[in-house]
Amino acid sequence: MKLGDGAATATVGVRDRDAARKFYEGTLGLTLSKSDDPETLVFNTGGSTLLVYRSQYAGTNEATAVTWLVGDAVDEVVRALKAKGVTFEHYDMPETKREGDIHIAGGRRVAWFKDPDGNIHSIVNG
Repeated sequence: MKLGDGAATATVGVRDRDAARKFYEGTLGLTLSKSDDPETLVFNTGGSTLLVYRSQYAGTNEATAVTWLVGDAVDEVVRALKAKGVTFEHYDMPETKREGDIHIAGGRRVAWFKDPDGNIHSIVNG
């Protein structure tokens, strides 16, 4: 088997497992598929999984940790998450304009937000 034949899982470190569960399950609306390990949570999302695990290094990555490909629903998803209290990040980038919380560069529409530990997530029209 080659590595490219295996499935990949997004992995995010968090400090507080209970707060993470509330955010990922409640705020983001992900389906919890496994929580029997006191250190991890596994969520179903689309055709993949998101592994959330307790880590002392949670939130130290200054780059995007998880990207959500939502097609033409970027504006809809941003509105829905804002209604649940999610705050979106704004970045100044060359050749990129911003419409509210959505950054536009070429045909790409993207919005970034952080989880309670500061892990950066993006919503992209992909």
